[in-house]
Amino acid sequence: MDSMTDSSTENVPALPPLEGAERLRAWWHLMMTDHGFVRSIYLNKHRVSDELWRSAQPSPWHLERLADQGFRSVLNLRGAEEDNYRYRLEREACERLGLQLVSLPIRSRNPLKPEILKQAIEVWDKLEAPTLMHCKSGADRTGLMSTLYLHLVKGVPVREAMDQLSLRFGHLRHGRTGIVDHVFEQFAARHDETGISFRDWAETEYDPDALQAGFRADWFESLIVDKILRRE
Repeated sequence: MDSMTDSSTENVPALPPLEGAERLRAWWHLMMTDHGFVRSIYLNKHRVSDELWRSAQPSPWHLERLADQGFRSVLNLRGAEEDNYRYRLEREACERLGLQLVSLPIRSRNPLKPEILKQAIEVWDKLEAPTLMHCKSGADRTGLMSTLYLHLVKGVPVREAMDQLSLRFGHLRHGRTGIVDHVFEQFAARHDETGISFRDWAETEYDPDALQAGFRADWFESLIVDKILRRE
């Protein structure tokens, strides 16, 4: 799914409740297939600002604690796949807890499609703060969006905002996920030359094919990210 969805709106169709054996399969999928047992120990949750936090995929238990702490919304960067047990558990929990759930599916192996980048730029106006933003591991896609948020919303210079793309969060910049760093670095260079804003650059100069062609990933870090850590 390449469109942004907001499960707090009335035009999102209701999903049937998970019951019985299907609910058990959903939890098995979340905890074992999707590696939720690891996130039960370490959620990779960090503060970006008073209004925004980043993390790995939360379980319904995590969401309950977030609601108790006063969070108002969740930004899901993995997508709203209605046949996916992980998403159904998350959406069900958010609806029960009164949390706004906005889904914006993005990827970290290739430059974002122009239409997705446009949504990523605009999504911040749709969220009720404070917000938890998550992908699967809380390393790459949340790093991309945290960098974008700090630069666009908080006015942080992009190279400083790129601290959100750090090994501290589990991000490996020399593997295939380093395309995220490459995109921001190319913008920063153009900004140094011309003073162009990120929004104008995204609208007039952004070329995902050229950006992909200009990036070379280290095979060893790519192996770690793709085969060992099994990032999406």
